[in-house]
Amino acid sequence: MTAQSDTQGSVTAVYQVSGMSCGHCEGAVSAEIGEIPGVSSVKAVASTGEVTVVSAAPLDEETVRAAVDEAGFELAGRA
Repeated sequence: MTAQSDTQGSVTAVYQVSGMSCGHCEGAVSAEIGEIPGVSSVKAVASTGEVTVVSAAPLDEETVRAAVDEAGFELAGRA
């Protein structure tokens, strides 16, 4: 698990997502996670499967899992 708070009161978490293979995949995952209330930034990298999420408070992993599932991918857990 990688989660840390920064000085602006936001939380950064890195998740591992399986199945992403291209920029379209990155966009789909980013768009779905970006809809979660409190999320301010999402960066998905298909080559590593890592998705970095910045939010106002720690996110419930099941909420993130549901968003990733909606995008058509699988949340493997936190990186």
